[in-house]
Amino acid sequence: MAANLYRFKYDEYGNTREIIVYASGASARSCSYINKGTAFTPEERKLLNLEATLPPGVRNLEGQVQSSRIKVEDKADDIEKFIFIRAMFDRNVTLAHALIKSDIENYIKIIYTPTIGMAVQKYSSMFRQANGLHFYPGNIDRAEDILRRFVHRDIRVAVVTDNQGVLGIGDQGAGGIAVCLGKLMLYTQGAGIAPWHCLPISLDVGTDNEKLLSDIQYLGWRHRRLQGEEYLSFIGRFVRAFRNVFPNALCQWEDFSQHNAFSIRDAFVDELISFNDDIQGTGAVALAAILSAMKVKKEKLTEQRFLINGAGAGGVGIGEQIRNALISEGLSEKQALECIFMIDSQGLVTNHRDMALYKRKFAKDKKKYPWISTINKIDLPEIIRQAGITVLVGTTGQDFFFRTEAVAALKHNTTRPLILPLFHHISTPEIFCQNIRKWNEEGVMVATSNPCAAMDALEDSFFISQCNNALVFPGVGLGVLASGAREVLPEFFTAAAYAISEMMNPDDLGKGRLVPPVNMIRQVGKTVALAVAMVAVKRGVSRPCVYSDFQHDNDETRMKKLIDRIRWKPEYLPLVAM
Repeated sequence: MAANLYRFKYDEYGNTREIIVYASGASARSCSYINKGTAFTPEERKLLNLEATLPPGVRNLEGQVQSSRIKVEDKADDIEKFIFIRAMFDRNVTLAHALIKSDIENYIKIIYTPTIGMAVQKYSSMFRQANGLHFYPGNIDRAEDILRRFVHRDIRVAVVTDNQGVLGIGDQGAGGIAVCLGKLMLYTQGAGIAPWHCLPISLDVGTDNEKLLSDIQYLGWRHRRLQGEEYLSFIGRFVRAFRNVFPNALCQWEDFSQHNAFSIRDAFVDELISFNDDIQGTGAVALAAILSAMKVKKEKLTEQRFLINGAGAGGVGIGEQIRNALISEGLSEKQALECIFMIDSQGLVTNHRDMALYKRKFAKDKKKYPWISTINKIDLPEIIRQAGITVLVGTTGQDFFFRTEAVAALKHNTTRPLILPLFHHISTPEIFCQNIRKWNEEGVMVATSNPCAAMDALEDSFFISQCNNALVFPGVGLGVLASGAREVLPEFFTAAAYAISEMMNPDDLGKGRLVPPVNMIRQVGKTVALAVAMVAVKRGVSRPCVYSDFQHDNDETRMKKLIDRIRWKPEYLPLVAM
C-alpha cells in the first residue's frame, strides 16, 4: 500500500480525525483504509472520481454489516469464514472491524482461536495478499530501512513472532504471522488501537518442520532454524532496527519457544517497550480467575496451595503472576514460592536435577518435603494430598492430570476446589467435557482456555468462564500507550488481573463466572488500561501530562479522559480529497 495515496490527520490526542486522500478512482478504492465500498456518499464519489464505478444506491455501514453477516453465515466452514473476513479486512478495514464488533463472541473464534490454528497451517496454500513484514536472513540487515516505510502509519503496536511455538502446534514457519494478524485485530477490538497503527512481523529464521521443508508450496525461508549465536544476532538486529524507527511503540513477543521466550523477554526489556503475552498475558488472566474464586470461597489467596502442570511459557507465567500477587498480599518471595508446586515432563520440579533457569525458582527441596522421595513423580493424587493443593492449573493436556482421582484428592483439601484446564483443547475428548460438567455440579469451580465446540456447549450450560488472553493484552497495550510508559513493568499484569476480577459482580460469581465473557472485551480493555496506566504513573515510568484541557484534573481522571479520547471505533472517517 503506497504511502502517497493518503495521509492521516490526527487530533491533539493522537486519534485519527480524517484521512487526507491523494488518490482518486480505482487507486482510492484499492486502499483498505480509504475504501468504503457502497458507503461512499455521493459527495465523496464526486471528490474521488468514483462516479459510475459504483451502483447509484448508497448502503451505510450498518447495512453493510448486516449484508456481510449473511455472507459469512453462508460459508461452508470456519476456515472459509476466516478467509472471507480476512479478504474483507484487506479490502475495507473499517467494515471488517464493524462486522467483528457486531458479534465479537462469535467472530473472535473465527479471527483468532481456534480457527487461527488451521489458518496458520494452511498459510502458504491459501495465501492471497501480503500483510505485515517478513524478516529473514536475506533482508534483516536492511530492517531499519524496511521499517521506515511504515512511519507514515505511526505504528504504535507490533506483534512479533519467530513462529516456533505456535498455539500448542509447534514450529509453523512463515504461517505464524497469521497469529500476529489475529492478535492485532483484537488490539483494535479490545483497546481501540486503529488498525493502521498496528504491524504484524514474522522473524523467519527458518523451520525444523519437515513437512514444511518438503512442501513445494511453502513460502517461508526454506532452511533449518538458526541456532545459538546466529539466532541471537538475528533477533538483536531486529531489536535495534525497531527501537531506532519506533522508539515509543509497544512490541509484543508472540509464540516463541519457551526457552527463547524467557531469554528474549528478559534480554531486551531495557531496549524495547515490550512483553511476552504467552508468559505474562496468560499469567494475568489465570490470576484474575483465581482472585475471583477467592471471593467465592471467602478465603485469602495466601491460604491456597497451587499445582501447575506445565513448565513452559504459560505455566511459568502463571506461576510468576501467582507469586507476584502473593507478595502483594504480604508474603515474602520465599514464602510465596513455597505455595506453588510445578510439574514438567519429568514430574514434580525439584532442585535435585538440572533445569532451565526460568523454572528453577519453583523447584522444591526434598529435604524440606521428604514425602517427595517416597512417591511416584507423577502420582498426582498423592502430590495433591501431601502438598495440600487447593488450586489445580494445567497448561498442557496430559491424560493423567485432570482426572477423577485428582479432583477427589483436591476435595479432601478444600470444599471449593478450583481447576483451570488452560491447554489448547481443539480436539477435547467428550469424556473430559463430561467430567468437567460432573465436577462443576459437585461444586468445583472451573475456568477453561480457548474454545472448542464441546467447551462452548459446556460454557453456555454451566457458566464456565473462558480464560482468554484477549481480556488482558489489549488493555495492557492501551494503558502503556495512554500513559506513555517507557517500559512494561511486571506490576502491570498484576494490576490487570485485579482489575478484571473486580469487574465480576456477586451474581456472576454465584453462577460460576470467574472472568468476564469475551463479548465484554471493549469494556475490559478500558478497565485494564486504566489500572495499568495508574501503575505507570505511580511508579514514575509515564510521561507528564501535556493536554491543556484537563491538566488540572487528578491523575486518574486525566487517564480516564485520555483513554476515552484515543480509542478508535470502527466508523467511517471523513475523507478530504487533495
